[in-house]
Amino acid sequence: MSEIELRELRYFVAVAQELNFSRAAERLGMAQSPLSRAIAQLESHLGLRLLERTTRQVTLTAAGAALLDDAPRILAAADAAVTRAKRVAHTEPRLVLALKPGGDGGLLRDILAAYQSPDLPPVEATVVSWGGPAALVLSGSADVALLRSPLDHDGLEIEELLTEPRVAVLAAGHRLASRSRLRRADLSGEPLPRWSGADAAMAAYWNGRDRQSLVTAWPDGTPPPPDTAGPLVSDLPQLLETVALNQAVAFLPASTAARYPRADLVYRPVTDLSPSVVAVAWRQGSRSPAIAAFVRAAVEIAERTTEPFTAAAP
Repeated sequence: MSEIELRELRYFVAVAQELNFSRAAERLGMAQSPLSRAIAQLESHLGLRLLERTTRQVTLTAAGAALLDDAPRILAAADAAVTRAKRVAHTEPRLVLALKPGGDGGLLRDILAAYQSPDLPPVEATVVSWGGPAALVLSGSADVALLRSPLDHDGLEIEELLTEPRVAVLAAGHRLASRSRLRRADLSGEPLPRWSGADAAMAAYWNGRDRQSLVTAWPDGTPPPPDTAGPLVSDLPQLLETVALNQAVAFLPASTAARYPRADLVYRPVTDLSPSVVAVAWRQGSRSPAIAAFVRAAVEIAERTTEPFTAAAP
């Protein structure tokens, strides 16, 4: 059996995901006939039938489904390796850190101080949008990331650093602004922001409808009343403006709220909302001494951090 070429594997993934040779060829930017020949050649190399073809449909065989389970990760790993190699070849040695605004839980400055050493490359921090840090590490564009809940472990090693409560963000004139603390049920029916690009798990978490929040907020198992879909937001400043205009309420980690005190906003503890976890993440299988040093520094600083998080004053 000949070894599989990455090109053949990429062709197979396109067909297996589309289950249509015409759409797969269009996605790959090639003609359908050479794509069909390439898939047939791959099956011949493997000695396996990967796809069942009829005039009406294409389906995966059991062997094809098994290959599709692993193939995207193999392709992503190969692409990431090339990206990292190019980055190392064309730049001065550095450790690229990816994080979201407020994603460090107030730890970053101390982590950088603990990490610094003449024997280690300097850290270059890249601040990206929600959901972006993990993708940068997986693609090879970043070496390490600071992540917040919800955490996706696929392809990553993750070390949790700290856990902090989340608070409700309300307009200063909101009907509940005078309350000292809230429950998730108090905000049922309120408009909640829709995060641009958020998947179902992330949207549920940021709206306080993740599994842990549902269990603690509605412990008897009754379905919670529906919330109202609020405006679409893409970053933290836009979120805060939306809430200040009383177009939505939102939930943020307490340390993030503490960084943005505003006269037109109030931050209130929510007693039964799931917390926010800050974690450091890096690609599985990494043997980089710089990454290991950064992770050690992050863990050491987190272990020293004992100051409780509190909601910011209005």
